[in-house]
Amino acid sequence: METDKITEQLKQIRDELLNLTNSPLYAYRKENGYFPVSGQGSHYAHIMFIGEAPGRNEAKTGRPFCGAAGKLLDQLLESVGIKREEVYITNIVKDRPPQNRDPLPEEIEIYAPFLDRQIHIIQPKVIATLGRFSMEYIMKKFGLTSELKPISQIHGKVFKSNPLLGQSITIIPLYHPAAAIYNQHLKETLLEDFKALNQFK
Repeated sequence: METDKITEQLKQIRDELLNLTNSPLYAYRKENGYFPVSGQGSHYAHIMFIGEAPGRNEAKTGRPFCGAAGKLLDQLLESVGIKREEVYITNIVKDRPPQNRDPLPEEIEIYAPFLDRQIHIIQPKVIATLGRFSMEYIMKKFGLTSELKPISQIHGKVFKSNPLLGQSITIIPLYHPAAAIYNQHLKETLLEDFKALNQFK
């Protein structure tokens, strides 16, 4: 896909999100002066990271993973020699839920088509899911429902998408960095799991 076309299509998604008045999170966004968080990174990324939903820092700036979890994500990327600007980072839900609560099914339903379009436009070779909500959505979408187990059992494992669904994508479920901020054991697990990305750089 041509450079300008890709940029144009991703801008279109951003603009649509700005005007997504039928979202259950739109009023909360406007009340707080927040922004939707579309995504950030290389439009030609081989690796796409998908989190759950923006936090306060992200909603204030419109940038994904720019708070404490983002700093940890940067460290994890650095640990395997990957630059942040080489990957694409987004979330399944593009607006901040109140009190950073878990995304609701109806919120995932309204925002997931935007994520689907981002995946189609960027065409990553690898999708690394961060947290259980994006793990469940992506594994089901790419024909891996039978492989789904609690994240504690499949984190760091490498799955290949169902070839009947078109482009072959590698899926790697990972813990969300936010869960590891105050948990050294989980941080060590993430550092170990990130090594699975080495072969895709």
